[in-house]
Order: sequence, then structure tokens, then C-alpha cells
Amino acid sequence: MDEANWTSISEFVFSGVSDRQDLQPLIFAGLLATYLVNVIGNSMLLVLMWVTPQLRSPMYFLLSQLAFVDMCMVSVILPQALVHILTQHRTISFTGCMVQLFIWLSMGNMEGYLLAAMAYDRYVAVCDPLRYTAVVTRSLCLKMVAGSWVLVLLHALMDTVMAARLRYCGNRLQHFFCDLPPLLVLSCTRPITIELVNYTEGVLVVLAPFAFILASYIHIGVAVARLRSAQGLRKALVTCGSHLTVVILFYGTTTSPYIYPDSSDNQEKDRVAAVFYTAVAPALNPLIYSLRNKDVAAALRRARRKVLAWGQ
Repeated sequence: MDEANWTSISEFVFSGVSDRQDLQPLIFAGLLATYLVNVIGNSMLLVLMWVTPQLRSPMYFLLSQLAFVDMCMVSVILPQALVHILTQHRTISFTGCMVQLFIWLSMGNMEGYLLAAMAYDRYVAVCDPLRYTAVVTRSLCLKMVAGSWVLVLLHALMDTVMAARLRYCGNRLQHFFCDLPPLLVLSCTRPITIELVNYTEGVLVVLAPFAFILASYIHIGVAVARLRSAQGLRKALVTCGSHLTVVILFYGTTTSPYIYPDSSDNQEKDRVAAVFYTAVAPALNPLIYSLRNKDVAAALRRARRKVLAWGQ
């Protein structure tokens, strides 16, 4: 874009989840359903962990943080997207866009760091089970979570400030929320500084937890390969199954839009992928941990019996 065409931008206009008008009712129903499942499922997990003594271990503290992040992440995006579908008035103020960008970057990156902390928890549980309670303490989890919050908030603040200082030659975002790649497409000049930061510091911040998770599972894989009994192998799979499923969902849906952030040809595909990592994956997380985790499933059964007893 030509910098001479730059004008002050007071608001952005979203293109929405899809340009097809005939799909809008279906998209609205799908997004509303996933949002309700997310909020209800994660709220239920938080309540269960609060009232159930068996769910107050360090691992469930990390899971409660993940549930909180999932709810915050979808709540800053989906309600607005639902309103835009109903009203067809798809605008957001410049300030509102920057606030949404900051929260989205913070929560999205924080999810990766929480998954890394949970990978360490699973690594110790499988590779050093006798020392698990001594190694993975609540104090350690608090330090990991606090350090991660500081890192992701600073990273999100830096990206948001740089995005706010860009000059934009248009205000129509080919997306349904404020994210960095579509904002960079609207920049009048090639934002070399922000791209340099994204491909250096940004890559380190985003890929560091993934590298840690990968290293943890390599060690877990080596430990599992040494197991001689089928029972030991089953136990390892049960221990890591839920977490590994969530990791695959998270990284499998979030990576594609950031590989080529300036590619306008991939914008439609990126919007579809964004639906999965902003709506579908966070909604599936509580279901995965509820259905595959025996402690959570047992707590759910106890809560259900209590509710039924109160109703009689």
C-alpha cells in the first residue's frame, strides 16, 4: 500500500466469519453453541475443583488456570462476533480493537505456557512418579504460572503498542476479530520493525512452550518404551492422554495463520482456522478432561448425585 494514501483510522470493519450470507444463521448457531459449551463446561470444572478436595492438587490448579484462560479468550471474541452476525454492523473502534488484540495475544500465548507447565507435570508423573509430590508442588506451579503471566503480558503489550503505531491505508479487516496478521495486511508500508520482532522475540515466546512440550513428550516416550507390561503402558496413556489431546488441538489449529501472515490468498482459510482455535478447541477442552479424567468424572458423578438428592 502507498503511504501517501494513509488516513487516520478511528474504527475497523470486520468482514466476518464468512462472506456467504446464506451461512450466517448456521454460523451464529454454531458459535453460540460452542460459546455456551465453553462457558458452562469450564465454569463447571472451576466449581468442581473449588468444592472437591481430591481436585486441589497442583495438576488441577494448572487445569483451573487453563479453564479460566479458555473462558477469557472466547469471551473477548465470540460475543462480539455473535452481535455482528445478528446486526450486520461489524465495526469496532480503534481503541477497542487494540484492547481486543492485547487480551487475545495474552490469553492465546498463556494457553501455550499452561500446556507446557502441564507437560512438565505429566513428565514427572510418568518418569519420576515416586518423587512426584515432592517435585511438583503448589508453590512450583504458582511460580510457573506467575512467571508465564508476566512474560505473555509484556509480549502482548509490546505487540499491541507496535500495532497501534502503524499507519493503516484501510479499515476493512478480513477477519472476525482483531488479530495481528490481518492488521499487518492493512499497513501502508511494510512494518519491518514489528515483523522483525515477531520473527525473533515473538517466535521465541510462542515456540518456547511448544519446544518444552515436545522435549517432555520425547522423554515420556522413551520412558514408556522401556515399560515391559501392558498395564504400565495403559497407565502412561491414561496419565498423558487428555493433555496430549488438548496440545494437538491447540497447536494443530493455531499454527497455520501465522506461518504466512502477509498472504491475502489464505485469508478465507485463516478465518475458518480461527473459528477452531477461538471457539471449537476451547469448548472441547473441558469435555476432554471431563470424559477422559477419572478424578473429574468421579467428581461429576458425585455432584450429579447430590443435585438429584436435593431435587427429591
